Amino acid sequence: MKTLRFFNVTPKAVLGLLCLSLLATNGVTADGQGIVSLALNALTHGIPSGPPRPMTGSEFGKYVAKMDPREREEAILHQILAGNVPGFLRKLVPVKLSFQSSEGRTMNATIFAMPEYLAIGTDKDFLRIPMNLYTAAAVASKMGFVLPTRKIVDAIYAQAAFHFAPQPMTAGPQMRSTQYYVTHNEKVEEQSRALGVVEGSLVSGDKKDVVVSNRLERNPGKIAIYGWHKLDGLAIQPLSTVHGACYADYSHGIRLVSQTMLVDGETKSVDEVLDDPTLSQTISDEGPIPGVQGLLERTGNEQPCAPISVKPGIRNPLDGVPRLPL
Repeated sequence: MKTLRFFNVTPKAVLGLLCLSLLATNGVTADGQGIVSLALNALTHGIPSGPPRPMTGSEFGKYVAKMDPREREEAILHQILAGNVPGFLRKLVPVKLSFQSSEGRTMNATIFAMPEYLAIGTDKDFLRIPMNLYTAAAVASKMGFVLPTRKIVDAIYAQAAFHFAPQPMTAGPQMRSTQYYVTHNEKVEEQSRALGVVEGSLVSGDKKDVVVSNRLERNPGKIAIYGWHKLDGLAIQPLSTVHGACYADYSHGIRLVSQTMLVDGETKSVDEVLDDPTLSQTISDEGPIPGVQGLLERTGNEQPCAPISVKPGIRNPLDGVPRLPL
């Protein structure tokens, strides 16, 4: 059996992971919320603490407004790797999945997902930010996360505390524009206020998901997308690899899932589970999806769509912030 690979695990993180196993075995008691918090906090230790004065979502939208898609991807990557994400995204939410074998054995799994799609900014002012596969893979692999499978996306929607109604916008080249990103974010925020969404609650329906799939191996250089569930639970977007890996538009969201998960109370990595013909069925309806961690690391290191440059005359918000190696 493959050994669970940890990502720069600190002693506090190890204790948190042990708490996860204890939690899965014994459940949550009235005095167990501290254990839950410790365990979940340990899973986000790979996200940097963030700059002292983070750029808000509104400021970031204005900063990248005149950039082309490749320059914007670079700005997105460095903001997130500098830790500029809303605080509520650091509080992962457990999502339960299961699979019953032909022999009648039921396997139960728990994954830990961000409550919302990845965003740049503060809790009060953030921009849900689409990104291409290269950027998403770099973010996920460098911070100890993976992208979800189709089955995980469905489970998140089923267990979400709040469901957004999808809000498609007029199709065309403008779908990739920053203005569309900002406008769609505003539409989601309006709906969020109308629904009374509680900060940090698990939500779904506002974006399509960028996912991992066996189709990525069969279609190199493509991005896999799925989801955008309607209120009746049906997904608008079937699993697709039509677009190239450099493609992103306003409807795409990046939902990060911790590499650490539980299967029948045992701590395992998502990569380990997806490699296994039997265990993989708890979180994948495609069967095994081998080598996901390696795929994300390789893809994230390629970065063919993000030149290291900033337009002349535009202030770089990362001046003074150490840049992580790509």
